[in-house]
Amino acid sequence: MKPAFLLLPLVSLLGACTAPYDSPVVDVPRSAPNLATEWLGLSNDKVEARLETAWEHFFEGDPESQRLYYEVLDDMAYIWDVASDDVRSEGMSYGMMIAVQMDRKEAFDRLWKWTVTHMRHDSGPLEGYFAWHCSTDGTRLSEGPASDGEEWFATALMFASARWGDGEGIFNYKAEALRILHALPVREEHELYISMFDPERAMIRFVPNVDWIEVSDPSYHLPAFYELWARFDPVYGRLWDRAAKASRDYFMTVAHPETGLMPDYATFDGEPYAVRGHEDFRFDAWRVMSNVALDWAWWRADPRAVEQSNRILRFLSKFGEDLPNQFALDGEPLDETTSPGLVAMAATAGLAADRELAQPFLEWLWDMPPPAGHYRYYDGLLYYLALLQTSGRFQWYLPVELQD
Repeated sequence: MKPAFLLLPLVSLLGACTAPYDSPVVDVPRSAPNLATEWLGLSNDKVEARLETAWEHFFEGDPESQRLYYEVLDDMAYIWDVASDDVRSEGMSYGMMIAVQMDRKEAFDRLWKWTVTHMRHDSGPLEGYFAWHCSTDGTRLSEGPASDGEEWFATALMFASARWGDGEGIFNYKAEALRILHALPVREEHELYISMFDPERAMIRFVPNVDWIEVSDPSYHLPAFYELWARFDPVYGRLWDRAAKASRDYFMTVAHPETGLMPDYATFDGEPYAVRGHEDFRFDAWRVMSNVALDWAWWRADPRAVEQSNRILRFLSKFGEDLPNQFALDGEPLDETTSPGLVAMAATAGLAADRELAQPFLEWLWDMPPPAGHYRYYDGLLYYLALLQTSGRFQWYLPVELQD
């Protein structure tokens, strides 16, 4: 199967979506509520101390049991997936987002340079996209991209532009962010590859491969980010505006009506996509709780986010501290293991959910030490993002010219 569009006719396919998006005036920066202070009574000093402890643990800690961030040469660094022994676009983009939120420009720049040097396709059918995983020496283990990395890279770069200003070359953050955004819905016809973003449906694909043309990943849907892209991107602003609305509807279509659980993979029509168990609520799907709730905390655009967040926390609450980390969508546990990453994402649901449902997960998160050991990568990154989001420190930023 080949894509239904070419590079040149894309503008006509998108139609009015390519017109500049005339966004309303917004306050900048903006953050989610500080639940750690408002609900748990932690002082601002204690919150800041916990965030700094997490930075020291994952970025400066023991390289054998704590650290995820490793510097190489004079000006690069990578985030290491310890258990898989590789470097992933997911982890690199999360690391950059954590760095910009923590105002650590040197770490951000090191991660970005490693990413551009080893992961970015500068030519060919995947130009503008990033190989999803490499070895720690930069050798590509797969040429193919995973779409969440591009989304988080673009947003982290956009924030960096607003916080620190733009430099030269790859450190012109605004230009680099727009380069990614403009590559998402555009792809020349190719027998193997399609665009990462479906411009007709305004939805992200799981991977930009023609064999997966109708498949998405609910945890890749980021309406909170798309609202910002709509204001930031003068070319495809209306597409990103449509994407925010489409993703909010998608969450409601794909979530189980009783448990609120979503699958790792699903078709654009919302049907779970059965491959290697990913039709179930597994590791990718933990993140949908954050995606739904952060969108509500930042934009208050869809009240269904409150209902969805309550639904899934009501279900997860039944298990208490014996919370399994994987489920069939109807609620059947598929594993007996409890994972810090799932707890962390459940805590972020408190940005939309009722306090009585969310506070136990929030307490669990803030009482939890930073994940360590062999499986610290994914759990640890979600833990850190959850600390930032539930403490009001996960802010969005727009360049100064968009603040008027």
